Amino acid sequence: MVTGLMILEGVLSIALIVVVVMQSGKSAGLSGSIAGGAESFFGGKAKGLDGFLAKATIVIAALFGFVTMVLVKLMQ
Repeated sequence: MVTGLMILEGVLSIALIVVVVMQSGKSAGLSGSIAGGAESFFGGKAKGLDGFLAKATIVIAALFGFVTMVLVKLMQ
């Protein structure tokens, strides 16, 4: 079971890297990323592929975190 979860974690990590790299940049610099995040947080709608990639990033990151916590518990 631990081996299967470790393989799943590797696949999730690669998927997370791919999804993040595929996203288009919103603005240049740190201030642009903060403003873009606040804009989408307070009701701005991301459309098309960018919206899908943003949601996929959240889901894959949550799964990655969950699998990591389960592995830590199983390894103790």
